[in-house]
Amino acid sequence: MNRIHIVAVGKIKEKYLTEGIREFVKRLGPLCKLEILEVDEERMPDDPSPAEKAKALAAEGERLLKKVPQSSYLIVLDVAGQAASSEQLAEKITMLGTAGHGDITFIIGGAFGLSPAVTGAARERLSFSRYIYIILVFTHCFLAHKSPL
Repeated sequence: MNRIHIVAVGKIKEKYLTEGIREFVKRLGPLCKLEILEVDEERMPDDPSPAEKAKALAAEGERLLKKVPQSSYLIVLDVAGQAASSEQLAEKITMLGTAGHGDITFIIGGAFGLSPAVTGAARERLSFSRYIYIILVFTHCFLAHKSPL
């Protein structure tokens, strides 16, 4: 059974979203082990300088990387990443499992993105813009090959 980790900067505060995510994780139990981990977002002034942004990204990056299991295949979701269809991502996850990478971690950065340390540690960078929906339904759609509706 695949283990999927989603590690994200920031906390979901809306009760209806946390309840929906909890239910989603429960329903995925028979298909995979899904774990969602959140790290604190670094506080910054309203108009941060490039140096302040870099410092905040570095601090968030350290916290993110500490949450990644050592043997996990690391994929970051990044606006500068490679775009792929749902089918291509499903195929990638299947191929990774077949190749012995049944433990996969997806990292999602905060408002200012990801630190160079995080993007450098990743084996792949996928375009976040194509995967916003992934946070809630990717495992169901891609691993079970079923419609989420």
